[in-house]
Amino acid sequence: MASSSTHLQPPALPSVAENDDSDVDNLQIEAEESYTTSLKSSITNYRYENGRRYHAYKDGSYFLPNDEDESDRLDLFHHIMSLRCGGELHLAPIGENPQRILDLGTGTGIWAIDMGDKYPSAEVLGNDLSPIQPSLVPPNVRFEVDDIENDWIYGSEFDFIHSRYLAGSIRDWPKLMRQAFKFTKPGGWVEFQDFDMKFYTTNGEFTPGCPLDQWTEGVVEGIKAFGLEPEPGPKLEGWVRGAGFENIHHRLLPIPVGQWPKDKKLKEIGAFDLIQFLDGLEAITLRVFTVALGWTSEEVQVFLADVRKDLKNPKLQAQHNFHVVWAQKPLNAQ
Repeated sequence: MASSSTHLQPPALPSVAENDDSDVDNLQIEAEESYTTSLKSSITNYRYENGRRYHAYKDGSYFLPNDEDESDRLDLFHHIMSLRCGGELHLAPIGENPQRILDLGTGTGIWAIDMGDKYPSAEVLGNDLSPIQPSLVPPNVRFEVDDIENDWIYGSEFDFIHSRYLAGSIRDWPKLMRQAFKFTKPGGWVEFQDFDMKFYTTNGEFTPGCPLDQWTEGVVEGIKAFGLEPEPGPKLEGWVRGAGFENIHHRLLPIPVGQWPKDKKLKEIGAFDLIQFLDGLEAITLRVFTVALGWTSEEVQVFLADVRKDLKNPKLQAQHNFHVVWAQKPLNAQ
């Protein structure tokens, strides 16, 4: 059974004569079609703000758009994260033949699709607030519209539960971890990958109070005003441990912005990261600054001009931290 998603029960049908099976079937079909149409409308009746499209289901529980420009940026981010993890889709040792994999907040579905290709033995389920995933996917991959902060009601456990880049989208991380623990098979694995939002440098000219630093401070403040957690990365290990997982591993992976690193691979990653920030700057900023902080869109655009200058300045040598935490459910856990 799907977890707390939009798979609601259709409305009750009026009673008809017991011997009129065709009427029963017709009424059932009409009710289901009416219900499905209403459901699709509630999901796809998107909100538009400042020229960008936002999800409709659970409106306000996620601050980023769900339009094509944002999908392109998320797919680029998938490439960045894969490169930073050494070309791997995950770091947890899940074996060669996992059977059930869950991708929380799947976004465009690109990670789930790649996992379906890599592990033909597995049934891969991705869920998200927006139905923006492609329809042509491997036969072992499927998607559902779901709010992962609702109570999960899956009928069976998973070998591997994965999430990535849920910064600014979760209100209650400890609850999410408890649910992940409950629905992971004993001996199974979870992996959470997420960020610090703030930038820093080790040898560059980035300084506290510069436009790029002010921008991250504003984004963090605004996301907190929405009641969401903007920087889950450093807290993942503690939450995983608190939920009852063991064999916990934590890898800290700094990500450069721009081509300033001498290392060839980091230079490539930094180039892609600069592109995704420049492409996504308005998407990340507009709703947070205008709704939560009370700025006008014109004020945001003027400010972002200075932020772009900082992002493009290699002398700053700006970087931000990406955290990967993977852990195992004890074999004797209930």
